[in-house]
Amino acid sequence: MRKSLLRIQGKKWAFIKMKEKKEPKNYYHISSVSEMFNIHPQTLRLYEREGLLRPSRSEGNTRCYTDDDLKQLEVILNLTRDLGINLAGVEVILNMRKKIEQIEAEVNMFLEYLRKEFFEGKEDEFELRKKSLVHISQAKITKIEKEKE
Repeated sequence: MRKSLLRIQGKKWAFIKMKEKKEPKNYYHISSVSEMFNIHPQTLRLYEREGLLRPSRSEGNTRCYTDDDLKQLEVILNLTRDLGINLAGVEVILNMRKKIEQIEAEVNMFLEYLRKEFFEGKEDEFELRKKSLVHISQAKITKIEKEKE
């Protein structure tokens, strides 16, 4: 265990003991996260109870939010505030996104296997065939207003 210097709201500093990690990360206290996103701390606790967020904990059991947690929170707030999706729907969407990421990783591993097994020494041919697959970039979710009749 080591003590980490935690920056809170860009003004205050606090020491929190964190488990050893391979790379240094920024950690945010629940009060600073709630102020950043203009939500009540109880809302963050609710999201944690529902399994939508999983902040790490310090030795003193204080919630410590990482940059990844903040990205996840942005997605949750986008879905609930902007698109009007309830928490059960948010959970389904987050699970689907996770599955899609897993499938993408498996496809990439399969492509790497194919490259090594069948195209070793023929990298140019592999690149041409690889480009024949359709790549779709992630799109931002937007709400479409229905026309009133």
